[in-house]
Amino acid sequence: MEFLPLLEICNVYQPQTIAKKTLTSTGKYPVYGANGIIGYHNAYNHAEEEVVMGCRGSCGAVHISRPQSWINGNAMVIHPNGKYPLTKLYLKYCLLSTNRDKVITGTAQPQITKQSLEGFLIPVCPPPKQEQTVSKIEELFSDIEHGLETLKQIKEKLAAYRQAVMKSAFDSQTNNIKKIKELCSVRVGIVIKPAQYYTDKKTGIRAFRSANVKEFGVQDSDWVYLNKEGHQANKKSELQQGDILIVRSGYPGTSCVVPPEYAGSNAIDILIARPDISKIIPEYLCLFTNSPHGKKLVTKHKRGVAQAHLNVGEYSNLCIPVPSLKEQYEICSKIGEKLTMCDTIDLAINRAILQTSTLKQSILKKAFEGDLI
Repeated sequence: MEFLPLLEICNVYQPQTIAKKTLTSTGKYPVYGANGIIGYHNAYNHAEEEVVMGCRGSCGAVHISRPQSWINGNAMVIHPNGKYPLTKLYLKYCLLSTNRDKVITGTAQPQITKQSLEGFLIPVCPPPKQEQTVSKIEELFSDIEHGLETLKQIKEKLAAYRQAVMKSAFDSQTNNIKKIKELCSVRVGIVIKPAQYYTDKKTGIRAFRSANVKEFGVQDSDWVYLNKEGHQANKKSELQQGDILIVRSGYPGTSCVVPPEYAGSNAIDILIARPDISKIIPEYLCLFTNSPHGKKLVTKHKRGVAQAHLNVGEYSNLCIPVPSLKEQYEICSKIGEKLTMCDTIDLAINRAILQTSTLKQSILKKAFEGDLI
């Protein structure tokens, strides 16, 4: 396979940019930006389809535009100039197979310029082999997309099963119904201008926000930290091991139990339930709050639409079936095993989905090294 300089076999240029205010959702012609269609316009500047590479923003993203499109200036048109017979679809896959990071310049505002493409080589071959290569790539990519769709369907079924498992824990429980306020104290974390207390990780105390609470677990990223004065001024929201954290807005009712390593942290604009462990175990209350039964109670006053803000009174007055402590432990153990199995499968699916991108890149590499056909 021969390698030729891109700028020798293609015309490369950035078209005229149109103002954002001229973009509409109802225009006749699609407008292409750095990463695909960004809107529509009442005119076009390219009659035929073109190979388009993002040169600002999503640098290196490669697409083929529709015929009669407007291509904006943050995208670069790469048009075969006829010096070498090159199909646009083959050119697209050639570009996708190469390391475009090497031609990105700038740090504050990364971009690709025509000058940075000097010396950029493209693997070329006769038109018949181009067609065979493209055909094989698209066949394999189609198989990958089919597998990806199957994985996504499995994820959906797994999510439904997970909800059914949690629901089953409370379907038949009708005795000893208590209000949550009879079983634990409920308070809310800092709500008044917490940013005034923010400091760095090195000197600060970790503070939970909604983004750090996921179902049954802690999202260990995007933390904020309070200075010592701010933490001391808000000791009422200092967390203990076994506290339940409940999201108030966005996805109200999403909850987790505070693990031992997060004891001593603070909390911002989320509910904190501290169970009386002589009546209810933390894991049981967390299971109920995350379950379809708990979520339904959280949302019932909004006719099925999640409340914008779950307050202390609303959560405190939710009713929950309370079996013996022994039964609570048994329920949590049984349901926990099934949810752990779901988590394991879900993790494996997520890894497989992430690997599809690597697999596609491997196919492209083989294709343009001559090892695919």
